[in-house]
Amino acid sequence: MGAPMARRLLEAGFELAVYNRSRERAAALHAAGARLAASPAEAIRGADLAMTMLADDAAIEQVVWGGGKPDADRNAGLAPQDALLAGLAAGATHISLSTISLPLARRLAAAHGAAGQGFVSAPVFGRPDSAAGGKLWVLAAGKAMAVEQARPALETLGQGVLLVGEEPAMANAVKIAGNFTLAAMIEALGEAQALAAGAGVAPERLMDVLNRLYQSPVYRNYGDILAARRFEPAGFSLRLGLKDATLAQQAAAEAGLKLELPELIASHLRAALERGWGERDWSAFSQVAGEGISRA
Repeated sequence: MGAPMARRLLEAGFELAVYNRSRERAAALHAAGARLAASPAEAIRGADLAMTMLADDAAIEQVVWGGGKPDADRNAGLAPQDALLAGLAAGATHISLSTISLPLARRLAAAHGAAGQGFVSAPVFGRPDSAAGGKLWVLAAGKAMAVEQARPALETLGQGVLLVGEEPAMANAVKIAGNFTLAAMIEALGEAQALAAGAGVAPERLMDVLNRLYQSPVYRNYGDILAARRFEPAGFSLRLGLKDATLAQQAAAEAGLKLELPELIASHLRAALERGWGERDWSAFSQVAGEGISRA
């Protein structure tokens, strides 16, 4: 998601410096006009905005605070002075576009506040093609001044910026809840298609009916993917889907809630991961959801 977002900003005329933990992945953006930086601190030195789009909490922690261990897919761990927090100027704002845990969002807000920096959580709804076309839906939460500073970039990325509140973690809570509803829909569609197939009804025919009933582009998109079993290339990987399902479980536990659907969805995602489907589209877990009753 980060690459099409960066391209969108370049096309809109933003001056952009980019850093990727795997340097070769930033080469295409460099060719498109972005300045290539050797560290997060170098990328954001003198900038008004820093934007991060990373896979999980561990990746955010490494880029913001430094540390981390090298592995086969990443550069060596960062020294603290090369990390984002050290390089960002007082008065500048960090926009986190990632789906991260609520505790980490709170830690980031506190760390940036202590450094005199702004922080906005701005996770997005949409897939890579939406990012490329500026059609994402962007959530935003943070202090009003930081949100306004971030708004031009966020409006470039999305068809709408939806304000959630002044506490950055609120945006992450809404994103986690939103992804949970998507996962619940995939679960339901997987079982519904298997149920219909058990009576000899093709999944495409079922979707013809459901699309007329619900008239939802999200139902249509995922329903068609499931009916065709079109799980590669992934718009959003199953491995990351399990990460987000785990975030929903953690958020529920923090709130003292015992929710049954997140447990079921996470178990099906883990079963799909055990089948080696981690890099398929996350909707592939629908095949686990329906396999117990499918005769197909």
